[in-house]
Amino acid sequence: MLCQVFPENYSSQLAEKVTRLQALLPTAVNLQVFASPTENYRARAEFRIWHEDDDAYYIMFDQATKQKIRIDACPMAIASIAELMPRLMEAIRADAALRFKLFEIDFLATLSGEMLVTLIYRRQIVDDEAWLAAANRLREKLPITHIIGRARKQKILLDADFVTETLNVDGKTFHYQQIENSFTQPNPYVAQQMLHWARHVSGQNAGDLIELYCGNGNFSIALADCYRRVLATEISKTSVASAQINIAHNGIDNLQIIKMAAEEVAEALSGRDFTRLKNIDLPSYQFSTIFVDPPRSGLDDVTRKMVCDYERIIYISCHPETLARDLEVLTVTHDIQHTALFDQFPYTHHIESGVFLTRK
Repeated sequence: MLCQVFPENYSSQLAEKVTRLQALLPTAVNLQVFASPTENYRARAEFRIWHEDDDAYYIMFDQATKQKIRIDACPMAIASIAELMPRLMEAIRADAALRFKLFEIDFLATLSGEMLVTLIYRRQIVDDEAWLAAANRLREKLPITHIIGRARKQKILLDADFVTETLNVDGKTFHYQQIENSFTQPNPYVAQQMLHWARHVSGQNAGDLIELYCGNGNFSIALADCYRRVLATEISKTSVASAQINIAHNGIDNLQIIKMAAEEVAEALSGRDFTRLKNIDLPSYQFSTIFVDPPRSGLDDVTRKMVCDYERIIYISCHPETLARDLEVLTVTHDIQHTALFDQFPYTHHIESGVFLTRK
């Protein structure tokens, strides 16, 4: 099923996900299902490169059999990637400087029309003037905004390592810097629906919001106008820096981002002093809502307990099994008001979901 799409089966596979989510969350109510386009929906794609004599082509490995599968087309990828792939490979085959020991190609595209291509080599490319000239020609010839050349301990930028995505939600436009090798939602069409749902359950004038695991500010920026003030936290230094750029780009003036782990946030709210909070007047916040978007492992014990202290909880999950586990605790003190299934990954078993809870 690598890179393939099956539009004729989409409705039934989505119905199966709905059934599975309802079985895992039997107390969930008001379930909304947000479908994906049935093709050309993925804005990130990574392919190994296989060489045979003077030929080269994309491959992926079947996870079950470990067999390599030749990829000549990828209808899962958004149109700009799908259209670029054969043209890029044709150019690489024709240029020895680009093809020699090329190991992998990664694509990062946006709905706003930008394209970043990363060429990864099993050889040194720094000071390789032939490669640099060929890469520049490639960018001039093809619809590529930025090229990155990578090799062991080497990284060459032509001319940036990020793209800027533009998402349209509820008549508003949000801009996000998306850095190569950093987490971004792979399906921008469903990402817009996720932001819409989060804004809907937030309502307006809903007090102050605290967000954990905020990444590049994806949700906190889109939710800022729903709340009086927003305080968001993230442990990744790269993501925090990107979030600060996104705050400025979107003209947000009621959102602050701090570099802290979820466990540290719990300690800070319990009174522990942190140097990183010296410019944050934490007692002045009146948090009515907490927003969490944890990793697949779900909430840790400390964070799960902290979350229960808030009047309202918005929980975005990439792993319904750990969401179900966490809800066993959260629903002791809170009731589920709204539930959502976001089909970020069509034709796979993966489920993204959202739950909005209020205190009993």
